[in-house]
Amino acid sequence: MQIQRWVATGFGGLDDFELIDDDLRAPGPGEVSIRVRAAGVNPADLKHAQRATDPDRLPLPIGYEVAGEMLDLGPDTEIASGGGAVGDAVLAFRVQGGYASAVTVPAEKVFAKPDALDWPQASNLLLAGCTAADMLRAVHADRDETVLLHGASGAVGVALLQLARLRGITVIGTASPSSFERVRDFGGLPVAYGPGLIDRVRAAAVRGVDAALDAVGTDEAVDVSLELVADRSRIVTIASPRAADDGFIALGGNLPESLEFRDAVRSNLVRLAAMGDLLVPMARTFPLAAAKEALELVSGGHPGGKVALLPDR
Repeated sequence: MQIQRWVATGFGGLDDFELIDDDLRAPGPGEVSIRVRAAGVNPADLKHAQRATDPDRLPLPIGYEVAGEMLDLGPDTEIASGGGAVGDAVLAFRVQGGYASAVTVPAEKVFAKPDALDWPQASNLLLAGCTAADMLRAVHADRDETVLLHGASGAVGVALLQLARLRGITVIGTASPSSFERVRDFGGLPVAYGPGLIDRVRAAAVRGVDAALDAVGTDEAVDVSLELVADRSRIVTIASPRAADDGFIALGGNLPESLEFRDAVRSNLVRLAAMGDLLVPMARTFPLAAAKEALELVSGGHPGGKVALLPDR
């Protein structure tokens, strides 16, 4: 089967991205092939290509998460949520080469798509959701506690707000005033970032701040977190390079503990989405051929929701 897929032919960023024609590899045991109806677009997709250094990995497939219909299954193969048949609607996360019209992936990365999510939403559920859940795990956030979340209106922030609300955790979320309604809609208490942030957080946190979660990586976010949370094991970042020097936690999806947790939490996030308890707000969709434009939008930091590529457009 002929497909189109995006690859990086070098490590220089978008200038090295190329849309190529290729043949879809048939699935072997423990694998499935998926016709991609939507591919999630994340800043990590570009960073992955820029941080790689081994020329033997080129051309490098791009894209971590997809949603679509199963085209084929390898012998004696079931997907992660059980069963599976040709034509089933599925989503897959932590795959390689999701920016494609079809892809062959390990079956253990594939789950039945919840009916509550359309294709673009399903293709954007798990990267942000797993990251958000991992941040709450890392700081041991618990019911009736108050956490400070920097970047509450972003994709990870919105997922985290919803997961925290389900667990009875109060979240004070930094955002621009134009995003306050979004933060409130998903259960957070918004405060504006910028000069005077620490005073605004203290005014909102009547019982103090138990933990701080940084999804933006600014010095302001780190400085305010360090000032408000004495226990640095309860400060976590997914974006700041200061963690090692300042003695708090830096999370990444490839760290062994995070990798194990994120793999384990996928089925629960799919279940929450199926129940309508975990929504995926969308900003825009693009045709597959416009992947560079889509990545430029999400890498700018304020897309206003999730972004997906639609190979059928």
